[in-house]
Amino acid sequence: MRFIKLSSLQMGKRARTMTCSLGVALMLSGCSFSDLDFWSEEEDAATPVAGATAPNQTGDGQVQVIGGGQPPIGATQFVPPGVTPGSETGTFVGQKVTELRDELIRLQNSIAAQNDELQRLRTDLVANSQQYHGTIAAVNARLQVGTTPGNPILVQQFTSAQADLDRIGSEINKMNNLTAAVANNSTLSAYMAEAARAAFSVSGAVDEDHRQLAILEDEVNRTAVLIDRLLKELGDDVRRQTNYVTTERANLNLISAGIKSGELFGGSLVNKAVLANAGGSGGVVGPVATTGRSPLVVIRFDRADVPYQQALYTAVARTLEQRPDALFDLVAVAPAKGGQARVALNSQKARQHAENVVRSLIEMGLPPNRVAVSAQTMAQADNNEVHLYVR
Repeated sequence: MRFIKLSSLQMGKRARTMTCSLGVALMLSGCSFSDLDFWSEEEDAATPVAGATAPNQTGDGQVQVIGGGQPPIGATQFVPPGVTPGSETGTFVGQKVTELRDELIRLQNSIAAQNDELQRLRTDLVANSQQYHGTIAAVNARLQVGTTPGNPILVQQFTSAQADLDRIGSEINKMNNLTAAVANNSTLSAYMAEAARAAFSVSGAVDEDHRQLAILEDEVNRTAVLIDRLLKELGDDVRRQTNYVTTERANLNLISAGIKSGELFGGSLVNKAVLANAGGSGGVVGPVATTGRSPLVVIRFDRADVPYQQALYTAVARTLEQRPDALFDLVAVAPAKGGQARVALNSQKARQHAENVVRSLIEMGLPPNRVAVSAQTMAQADNNEVHLYVR
């Protein structure tokens, strides 16, 4: 275990050094990073290149691989097998076969229309995704070399990326509606298959009735199989793309924080956290026992506009890489000096600093229920501080 105290921050590849009297102290259990290694941005995730695609798989279950970080999307064309024409026999069973044949034609026409709709939705989804990742790549490239906080060009690009992601979400909603319509056809095909089987037991049929009925039953079954494949691929598309949009919305929150500060963070902390194992309710809680515990991060607010975000992100991200289920305790520390009024004022300011730090963590993607906030006074403190502990 090594305790690292930084008096200067090297801001990535810009090699911009700022004298920092705040003294951000960082400790990572089991690690021994040098100052330069700790602040290196070489380990940041590479920016995806929009527009790159891989060849589709052939045969059943085609999958189109989308560049720029979007998960695979199905590419199968669901073409109905067609219906064999028949002739009237003049029997009751023959009349039933004709009715079922006409119903199967309507069913297959509906499937063909649904397939056309699915392919259109996939095309729009891919186009919006490529445009989204192209915009995000431009924002990340600008942030990586450094820019002014709140750069209006980046704000405009960010707004455009949000709109692209919203359109992707809209296409997913349409896929959900299409899934419901296909499910109705699945129910209809099951009913038709049962009706075709039952018609064999009806008396008064001629051999031609049973011949046409056997062909019809086979075509109904093939249509039912096609619908099942369509439902499965639609479900896979919706599941993958929904997870993708959820992840990208978390990444957008982190990019928004980067635009505010004018520097690039890594991937969203939500991707590093195991939400299923998360505990705690977040928010301000009672006193946290810190005796014998070394803080992961100490932020000393001895001047205005302390640039703590990059150090905070790096420390929490590396902790989650080692312990994905980690919880955090954030403590607002106020100096216990200067009389009761001064202590009360410092305590209030320390709580405000802690709230800002929590807001930064949430913007970076850390789920709110992973961090608990408390406050205490400390005789050794000369300035308001915020301490972050790993639980």
